[in-house]
Amino acid sequence: MSTLTLDTSRAQRGYWPTVVAVASASMMLPFSVTGAAVALPSMAAHLGSSVGGAQWMLNAFNITFAALPLAAGSLADRLGRRRVLLTGIVLVGALSLLIALAPSMALVDVARTVQGAGAAAVLASGAAVLAHSTSGRRRQLAFGLLGTAFGTGLAIGPLVAGALVDAAGWRSVFLLVAAMSVPAWLCATRAPESRNPAPPAVDVAGLVTFTAGLACLSFAFVQAGSAGWGAWSTLLPLVAAVALVALFAVVETRLAGRAMFDVRLFRRPEFVAVVCQPFTVTLGFVIMLVYLPAYLQGVGGRTTSASGLLLLPMTAPVLLLPLAASRLAARTSVRAVLTGASALIVLGALLLTTLHSGGSWWALALPLLPFGAGVGLAFGVMDNAAVSTVPVENAGAAAGIFNTMRITGESVAVAGAAALLTTLTAARLNGVPADVATRIAGEAVQGQVAAAHQAALSAGFTSAFHTVGLVLAVLSTIGGVLTYRALTPR
Repeated sequence: MSTLTLDTSRAQRGYWPTVVAVASASMMLPFSVTGAAVALPSMAAHLGSSVGGAQWMLNAFNITFAALPLAAGSLADRLGRRRVLLTGIVLVGALSLLIALAPSMALVDVARTVQGAGAAAVLASGAAVLAHSTSGRRRQLAFGLLGTAFGTGLAIGPLVAGALVDAAGWRSVFLLVAAMSVPAWLCATRAPESRNPAPPAVDVAGLVTFTAGLACLSFAFVQAGSAGWGAWSTLLPLVAAVALVALFAVVETRLAGRAMFDVRLFRRPEFVAVVCQPFTVTLGFVIMLVYLPAYLQGVGGRTTSASGLLLLPMTAPVLLLPLAASRLAARTSVRAVLTGASALIVLGALLLTTLHSGGSWWALALPLLPFGAGVGLAFGVMDNAAVSTVPVENAGAAAGIFNTMRITGESVAVAGAAALLTTLTAARLNGVPADVATRIAGEAVQGQVAAAHQAALSAGFTSAFHTVGLVLAVLSTIGGVLTYRALTPR
């Protein structure tokens, strides 16, 4: 086991500043996703963005956020965990300020790419700082507060962002993130520094192929939403993505224990089931978190703050249920909790077929509440399940793979759902030329509904969400069955 350099006395003195720093910095991450999604319709309208340009505002952040945590973790071990945390906080905050002042969507897209890298640094180094500066009950408290911070950012993000957009414009959402970074950075300066004196080498080949493959896949989805699935501009990056992912698998297999992904862990069926669970759990959650506000604003005609409020039945359980889920798993089993979570998600997905643009708050809560409850229960046990299905010496690698798979699933969901919703909505615009239908459907998915096509877009977008609900129900059923079969009862 590597010797860690750590000033123990300073760790004791800096306990609360360290916890506050990591928790507040971590709260910025989900808010940077949910806040941006709620602000997107207003941003696209004010900056005069194309459909693709606006979509990249979401995708650019997600690609680097998904691809870089493992590399950031390696850098934290090598350069110092506090140093990487401070750098990540600066990147997230400074780039948020730049976005708030940006005159064009092109600059926003570039800034979001770098901001995602900063978010990856915060994600990887924050947990490492806590792990190496706390112990015993203090560590349990610290990680409990960290989870609460993530849940709080996720739960109140849409509500706060909606209120800010209505009151002060979309730029205020990013100004808030910039302001949040200041106390987080100040507290982080008091955290103890730690590093691994013999850090492993960074898997550059794996990092490059994984990031490039994810970028190509996201680009293909964006092109599918604007040019169609059969266009060369869609097919070529899609083929490139498949080739790069295959190359990534080859690279990781050859590197074995030195790889970014320890592929040997995938020989364990129970581990495969758990690390694939985020795709079915977070897929629908992210789709609704990102695109339901656009539907409610564009088709439903609701204000930005009202659309954020309407998401509470889904986001509140994600904040409140994880702790209850861990206790329930202790009394029953992780398999029982994950299977029950999948069942609730299936129920919510099926009830999504009742969605309509003029529905009341209670009508919308009907599918969102079981969906959020299922996601909240799953979030409470998935991390523990991932490390519990492998030998203790592989726990770190398992946690890294699990988190990367979870964020990658979210990134793919955001990009893929935009293309799917655009295609399904455009298909319902009868009598409209195909290129025009694709363009206005893409704008509708971003919350910009053309008045001349209001009725058709309302019907098409609603039908698209119904279809997505059925697809999610099928995928969640498959995920639940596989998890039940792969995991042991206890």
